[in-house]
Amino acid sequence: MDLIKSSFKRKADEINAEIKEMLKEHGNKTIGEVTLNQVYQGMRGITGLVTETSLLDAQEGIRFRGYTIPELQEKLPKASNGSEPLPEGLFHLMLLGELPTEDNVSHITSVWQRRSHVPNHVFATIEATPLSTHPMTQFVIAIMALQTESSFAKRYAAGMNKKDYWEATFDDAMDLIARLPRVAAYIYRRKYKNGDHIQPNGLLDWSGNFAHMMGYDGEGFKELMRLYMTIHADHEGGNVSAHATHLVGSALSDPYLAFAAGMNGLAGPLHGLANQEVIKWIYEMQEQLGTDLP
Repeated sequence: MDLIKSSFKRKADEINAEIKEMLKEHGNKTIGEVTLNQVYQGMRGITGLVTETSLLDAQEGIRFRGYTIPELQEKLPKASNGSEPLPEGLFHLMLLGELPTEDNVSHITSVWQRRSHVPNHVFATIEATPLSTHPMTQFVIAIMALQTESSFAKRYAAGMNKKDYWEATFDDAMDLIARLPRVAAYIYRRKYKNGDHIQPNGLLDWSGNFAHMMGYDGEGFKELMRLYMTIHADHEGGNVSAHATHLVGSALSDPYLAFAAGMNGLAGPLHGLANQEVIKWIYEMQEQLGTDLP
């Protein structure tokens, strides 16, 4: 068992004991009321999920495990000669609730590198879609094609004991995180760069390698991608994609199936697609103003 997995098990065992004790003493405590408006208007404001990794405030912005983005920029490890935090460090913080050391971050980078192989049939599945297919649709199709690699699905079919669910889920989640940059970069190069694909560089960090596979090797873009991946790593637990992933996973669907469901939610215009529409609006504004200046 590698370091990050054993650290997670230690932390999870501690929290499980705390939860059992809390439910034993306070399990019947009422934590809120539900109105008819909330039921008919998308469950808005209903307390229904515990999430400790991040908290979003309309005035203050987002905090990850209590830290603001500027605090994370100061406290999290950075790439050599870099100025922005590495997402591997935020992953460690969200997973364990502890600020990582340089060695912790290097370990996670190496674990993701080892887990990053994408089978050829996934690329073949992507290539089977029309080039006009939206990148998010291709992304979800690729995730479903990756499901053949699910440790949870294979072990569950073989009669896995319930006490081992966590480990199979952990392995699938780590494999997914490791593989997604390769898949996303492949779709990007297929869609926008005439299918001229770039092989991964095993010496780079997770975000730096993603930038490289997209075709951007300048340090400025790599730093931008590191910051972008860090600040988009979590967004509370009640948004559509996170909620959908939790919901599907509650049926013991493996993490590939659950994550694909979440990505389908993210593709909607009231969720992740809004980012695309904002960029489109900016381009249209620049065209109307006749300038590329901000």
